Amino acid sequence: QVLLVESGGGSVQAGGSLRLSCVASAYTHGFMGWFRQAPGKEREGVAAIYIGDDTTYYTESVKGRFTISQDNGKNTVYLQMNSLKPEDTAMYYCAASRRWIARVLFGSEYNYWGQGTQVTVSS
Repeated sequence: QVLLVESGGGSVQAGGSLRLSCVASAYTHGFMGWFRQAPGKEREGVAAIYIGDDTTYYTESVKGRFTISQDNGKNTVYLQMNSLKPEDTAMYYCAASRRWIARVLFGSEYNYWGQGTQVTVSS
């Protein structure tokens, strides 16, 4: 069992930045990802990282603005979000999978989830 705890959400104006953190209770040697869900919308995969070699994956809408990274020593994954837009407003969730997965931005591939942290971007 892996427990995930997110932090770092908040309210910012468009163009601002936030850094989300996700601390895992144990080392996850597979994939970790960030997902988001806005009211009335489906959950969307935002970014993912393969713990083994730091390979990163992003959904098209955040490429060049968001960066996912990890600190193995702290069992922590970060999501640096720059140039935030109102459409980035959502609850952001951290997820982990201890096995190899092919569809890294599909939530159904992940076994463990955090409780979420709210990100609100005002125009």
